[in-house]
Formats: sequence, structure tokens, C-alpha cells
Amino acid sequence: MSAPGLILAAPASGSGKTVTTLGLVRALARRGVKAAAAKAGPDYIDAGFHAAASGRPCFNLDPWAMRPETIAALIAEIGSGAELVLCEGVMGLFDGGPAASTADLAALTGWPVVLVVDVRGQGASAAALVQGFARHRADVFVAGAIFNRVASPAHRKTIESAMVRTDVPVLGYLPRDPDLALPERHLGLVQAGEIAGLESFLDHAAERVETNVDIARLASLARPAAVAFRGNTRAVPIPPLGQRIAVARDDAFAFCYEAVLAGWRAQGVAVIPFSPLAGEVADESCDAIYLPGGYPELHGEELARSPALEGLRRAAKQGAVIYGECGGYMVLGNGIEDASGARHQMAGLLPLETSFAKRRLHLGYREAEAAGDSALGGKGARFRGHEFHYASIASEGPGHALFRCRDLEGCDTGAAGLIAGRVMGSFIHLVDQA
Repeated sequence: MSAPGLILAAPASGSGKTVTTLGLVRALARRGVKAAAAKAGPDYIDAGFHAAASGRPCFNLDPWAMRPETIAALIAEIGSGAELVLCEGVMGLFDGGPAASTADLAALTGWPVVLVVDVRGQGASAAALVQGFARHRADVFVAGAIFNRVASPAHRKTIESAMVRTDVPVLGYLPRDPDLALPERHLGLVQAGEIAGLESFLDHAAERVETNVDIARLASLARPAAVAFRGNTRAVPIPPLGQRIAVARDDAFAFCYEAVLAGWRAQGVAVIPFSPLAGEVADESCDAIYLPGGYPELHGEELARSPALEGLRRAAKQGAVIYGECGGYMVLGNGIEDASGARHQMAGLLPLETSFAKRRLHLGYREAEAAGDSALGGKGARFRGHEFHYASIASEGPGHALFRCRDLEGCDTGAAGLIAGRVMGSFIHLVDQA
């Protein structure tokens, strides 16, 4: 049986659920409890923090982008060898669109929800908010609440008095702490691997949680997932691109779903990391190269000088499959214009020019259908994924599109990406087959 789980959700983004989850995971680890972490939705940055806090891979669980069997298999893998699973929600509990919210994941898994409520600017009203959330959906069980950024003992007393009139247990009161703020940039938090002193930050978060949250009571609320895994193999969200896949992994190529890599390994594929920023070249024995998303626009000059680009050109001539997502797609193009307007030459394997100087937010779920045959599957193969970037396309093509896409509401969003021979890419981060 898989480990029991809980979902740490919030009424709104910015309530502090990421830091609270990190503190809980690290506090449990310090007590000798084998706690695993998961992340609801498509956010790949928070997952890196959870992996650092738990010492275990963190998998995303996405009720819209993933098939139920994929979620069931991942829950089994997350819970293997763990005593407790803590899953951080995404945005507000009921936000995200049809079948895409944290509440939808809670309904699917049966995991109880603990609300992390930011009480800045409110007192007794916080109780009404919690009670409203608890009664909003009959298939979502709000098992408790943690109040965050409590200003003073008097502030806490006001909330305590009001919560007596609700049927939701209070699990803790976290005081305001300016030292528990994580740095951010245009796509969210600065990545875990880029933060100096991250271990000290995680330990401080754990200490605040240990002092102000009833951890034992919180853990006792966890329940086994209602989705049963009945297979013998791990989830394979995306078909392997080859038998030996070189995967770019560094600060420029960090947006990679661990479930995709784990799925490839489960198929007997060798996954071989390399760092273009460190001047490393994809292993020439590899028959495929995967360039995940990340921040190439912040490292244009370094990438333009990297031998990795010539390695990509050489691999393409030798017939290797090369696939880039979002930032990886930008690197496969001819050039990237950075925020200052400076252009940096890229691999030149696809007719694409992108600009970070002309920024515009592109955000949302995508259902992608293959426009032709490729290493991802035959024409008509369907996937679900997510697009989140500020880069603009200065020019794209001429060439063949990789996908035809629809959004969360089923509206046609047109062609996406390019494919030229065995080189392909798009701005979509693929999450699972559809």
C-alpha cells in the first residue's frame, strides 16, 4: 500500500504554501519520518525545492494534463518507501479551470486538504473564509487550517476565538518572518539550485514549523490515495526519443518533469545528463538529445560560446533525434535576443528567431496533436502539456509545424513548433500522452 497523503492548499497564490510545505517536509525528515513531496499542476520550479527539502525526487501530479493511470502510477512511486506524502497545491484551491485545480486533484486522490491561510489584513474574517472553503465542494475534504503571517499574540487570539464557531481544526499559527521569503524572477521563484544557503533556509523553515504547527496531528490526518495502481510498470508519460538520450541539465535547461525521465528509465533507456553552460557536449554515443525548458535568455552569451551548440549540429548531421521544449526550442533556433536587445547565435537547426526584449506572457494548458510522424509518435498522436514563457517569436519558419493545438477550453490555438527531419521542438512542455 502506498503511503498516506495530504494536500497543502491555499485560498490564493502567495499565501505561503510553498514555504510551509518545505518547512513541514524538512521538519518531518529531521524527526526521522520518511516524507515524500509532490506538486499539483505543471509548476516545475517548486518541485526542485521539494526535492531539496525531502532528499527524494518530486513528481508533479496534474489532474488535467495527466491520465488517471499516470497519476495512480506516480502516486505509487512517490509513496514507495515513504511514510507520508505531502503534496503542495497550485494557485488557490479551486483555481485553474475545468478539471485542472488542486481541488480536482484532491477529489481524484481522496487526499485531505490542509489550508494555508495568509491572514495579513484580516482577523475573525479568516474563520469565515476557511468555513466557506470547507463547504464549497462536497468531494473535497478540508481537514485543517494553518494560519500564516500572524502579526501578534492578539491577532492570533482574534482568529482563535472566531475559529471556535467552525468545524475545521486549527493545526498551527505561523508568525510573520521576513527571513522566509524566497527570491523571484519572471517565471516564478529563482531555482533551488541557484540559491546560496538553501539548506540553512530549509532548516529555518523547519524550525518555524516545529515551533508553531502541531505536526503530529497534521500527519495523523493523512489518508491513502483513492486511486489504485494496478500495473507492474512505472508511468511513461512521453515515449522515449531513443535508447540513449542525452539530457541538458543546468540553470539554462532546468524545467524538466522528473516523471518523464523516470518513465524513460523504466523503459530501459539510458538517460545521460550534460551541461551546455559548463561547456559539455552531448555524449556522441546517444541516439537522441533532449533540451528541456529553462532560462536560455539569461545565459545567451555563455550558450553562444558553448561547444554544446556545435555538438548539436554534429549530432543532427549524424541523424540523432533532437527535441527541444520552450527554452530548448529557442536554443535550436537561429538566435535569441536577450532583454538588453543583444542577439546571440544559437544552434541554427530550426528556422526560428526569438526575443526576450519584446516580452509577452504566454500561459496556459495545451492539447497537442502531432502534425506528422516523429520520434514522439505517428501523425495524430495526442499529448497534453503546458506553455509558460515571456519570449516572443520574431520569426518562425518557413517549415513544417510539429503540433496542432487546442487550449484548456478546447479552442483551436493553431500550429505550434517546428520539425525539420529528426530535429523538432515547440514552446509546449509536454506532461503526458492524451
